[in-house]
Amino acid sequence: MGAVEVVKDIYLVASADMTDSRDCSVYLLDLGELVLIDTGAGTSVEQIFRNIEWLGLDPEMIAEVILTHCHIDHIGGAPQFRKRFGARIIMHHLDAEVVELGDERMTAASWYNLHFPPMPVDVKLKKEQERLCFGDQEVVCLHTPGHTPGSLSIYLDRGEKRVLFGQDIHGPFYQEFGSDLAAWRRSMERLLALEADVLCEGHFGVYQPKKSVAEYITNYLDLYGEES
Repeated sequence: MGAVEVVKDIYLVASADMTDSRDCSVYLLDLGELVLIDTGAGTSVEQIFRNIEWLGLDPEMIAEVILTHCHIDHIGGAPQFRKRFGARIIMHHLDAEVVELGDERMTAASWYNLHFPPMPVDVKLKKEQERLCFGDQEVVCLHTPGHTPGSLSIYLDRGEKRVLFGQDIHGPFYQEFGSDLAAWRRSMERLLALEADVLCEGHFGVYQPKKSVAEYITNYLDLYGEES
């Protein structure tokens, strides 16, 4: 299986089942220019290239990579995309320092027995909500802390569907990584308010329609309960 079309012009190009068991779900947006959301752990970049080519697209056209947070299973391939294609790396500034330092502990690289080199971040987002334009498409990046201090969620309205990229909604939450359950609950309420039609999650696939998206988020809110 080379790739999966989620909705028109949005594709799943890597995941633990498709590429490497250490990979998160990696999504490609074909918006006139190619935009990648996360990159996997870095061990399967060549396979991701092939999956993009399988779609009839050219990976050299990847202009931007948006990293949803600083953990290795999401950022590991980013240095290769930046070096090979000159892709701009975009992420929230609160997680960017970890990436620029190549912090083996805070990136969780040591957990995966992987190495992550220090990497510059080209665009550091600082607002609660930032609107980016790729071609004629607006993409909205929301600061949704909880899993990490600088976690991002991303959404866009494509046709009649609102597509939400909510990576690692499920956690996990570890104090040593700066997790904050109270902040996460507030973030999840923001995501519910979007009333997304499609959820592209970071490890457990794609959820639709709107009812299934709301149920997925609400189930985790119920699982983690109220703040003690």
